[in-house]
Amino acid sequence: MECRSFDDVHRIVKDRDVSFIQLWFTDVLGMLKSFSIRPSELEEAMTEGMGFDGSSIEGFARIEESDMIAKPDPATFQLLPWRPQDRPVGRMFCDILQPDGSPYPGDPRYVFKRVLARARDKGFTFFLGPELEYFYFTGDSEPVPIDKGGYFDTTALDRGNVMRRDTVLMLEQMGIRVEYSHHEVAYSQHEIDLRYDEGLRMADKVMTYKLAVKEVARLHGHYATFMPKPIFGINGSGMHTHQSLFLGEKNAFYEPGDPHHLSQLAKGYIAGLLKHAREITAVCNQWVNSYKRLVPGYEAPVYISWARRNRSTLIRVPMYKPGKEVATRIEYRAPDPSCNPYLAFAVMLAAGLKGVEAGYELPTPVEEDIYHMSEPERQRLGIRNLPGNLFEAIQEMEKSELVRGALGDHIFFKFIENKKIEWDSYRLHVSQYEIEKYLPML
Repeated sequence: MECRSFDDVHRIVKDRDVSFIQLWFTDVLGMLKSFSIRPSELEEAMTEGMGFDGSSIEGFARIEESDMIAKPDPATFQLLPWRPQDRPVGRMFCDILQPDGSPYPGDPRYVFKRVLARARDKGFTFFLGPELEYFYFTGDSEPVPIDKGGYFDTTALDRGNVMRRDTVLMLEQMGIRVEYSHHEVAYSQHEIDLRYDEGLRMADKVMTYKLAVKEVARLHGHYATFMPKPIFGINGSGMHTHQSLFLGEKNAFYEPGDPHHLSQLAKGYIAGLLKHAREITAVCNQWVNSYKRLVPGYEAPVYISWARRNRSTLIRVPMYKPGKEVATRIEYRAPDPSCNPYLAFAVMLAAGLKGVEAGYELPTPVEEDIYHMSEPERQRLGIRNLPGNLFEAIQEMEKSELVRGALGDHIFFKFIENKKIEWDSYRLHVSQYEIEKYLPML
């Protein structure tokens, strides 16, 4: 189903006897928000937008400036396949506006659109292909796995196969192409990989994907979570993000004469991500729990380096296949799937563009397993670490002109304020680990 205009939306709503239309947007932390309207309100929504109180949305407005307008994007209209099909329910993503009709600076979707416009002004189209991992559990109160399968296992070890299949079919009904789906390394851990697409469309797809995974799990009596590290001692969930820049139909990352088949532009882009990696980590890994995943030994990247085959590095460049120049890309491996995709994609793109614009020099690739290097070896090679916890990441972000410029002052300061509150709450908490370790001996 493809919509290009408000007339297309009106026609589908009438022809399919749509009962409700959900208007979607996210708060600063990437939590999906929505409210529903009846078809009788559709014309007003699409011409004027629908007003709501922004003071109750995390990171939006103060109470004295709370009037917001949600203006739906007709190109995002789709029917929700997990809702009853006898009276279908549609959805559209919204842009958040101020009462005078100007874009609201606290809208994450607007933030990403603004960075995409910077790339577009240089002739670039930004393409993304994220790989989101997640877990199926028996419920949402304890992380109890539903299977003990491993990487690429199938039935009977893989007991999430039916849920993954149903999710893929529902995503495809919504026009979201899927490349792979499989069991991941950890018990009850799964992955569905989306076919690469233009940046804003992909960010919308990621939000849809996450809700679809959760809705299908609920229909099967289970719970799906994108929590980065729900279980001690096994791998956490990442969101490895494949990305490239195109000039028209040409992949600007590809260079046939280079040993790595990478253009000078691609090298600058990688160098930008490496140089600014510590600054953007708080946005790509925004929770206290995110840093329980970013530790050595569990396939998560903690060392700032790049390579071709080496999956212990922060950035990997997938091998070039002859005749597949269009697929030349880089894979940024730090983000986790609980981030706000609009903000995370925005800061990744901003860092890469900075490397291109400033002509950053790309360091030598590191093909050795960095996990098994000693600290002096890493220092000799100039390999830095990502921040080790949320507080360290926020300190790095606070100093970053690049992140502040990408997010804008409103979201930049609201995000930091929220994360400092989270860190204070976490460090005041006395965990079961501390009770068991210290109480008997102190």
